[in-house]
Amino acid sequence: MVLSLAGRTRAPMAQPVPTRIGGFGGADGLARTLRTEGFDLLIDATHPFATRISDNAAKASLETGIPAFAFRRPSWQRQPGDLWTCIDHVHAAVAALGASPRRVLLAIGRQEAAVFEAAPQHAYLVRSVDPVEPPLALPDVGYILATGPFDAAEEHALLVEHRIDCIVAKNSGGSATYGKIAAARALQIPVILIERAAEAGLPTVTTVEEALVRIDHVAAPGRKRGV
Repeated sequence: MVLSLAGRTRAPMAQPVPTRIGGFGGADGLARTLRTEGFDLLIDATHPFATRISDNAAKASLETGIPAFAFRRPSWQRQPGDLWTCIDHVHAAVAALGASPRRVLLAIGRQEAAVFEAAPQHAYLVRSVDPVEPPLALPDVGYILATGPFDAAEEHALLVEHRIDCIVAKNSGGSATYGKIAAARALQIPVILIERAAEAGLPTVTTVEEALVRIDHVAAPGRKRGV
């Protein structure tokens, strides 16, 4: 088994399996790697918003005939009291903020943060794992470098301290970053939530148990196990 990381995080957490960092050179490069290194199965367990990687995985599986599936944590579902505005992409989030100045927690990572330079009337608190470079050309912006998990109590305190009145986030699912959603509900703070794009076409599982069943189905007795 080999774990492949895209390399977008500067200091990824160490993992207890062989790990490679960096791209493959698109779908063709991934297909070539799958063939030459003798893999039997491809698991797309990337971030639910890394659509290019997922598209390449689906294309490489189709090209090589090597089975593949996607492992996704379930998306968050609206609960009573949530003040969500659900949108399809980050540019729509800029428009959804409106013209009146707001104090915004921008929790979408660093790669698309510059899009919000189009709305300089707002005050932004940008949280990301790595620094936003270059810094945003905005008159009122602060930065927090942090890696989850973030619990609801911590998020509640953060929102109150910085007088946040709107959150922009991606519906990445899972528990590690759900704290801000729960805190926003408790404080009745609106959330502009960027929804996931449609899946690339691979079969999808949402639990470790489902994933293990698929792995065991491929790794039949006598076959080399390469994932």
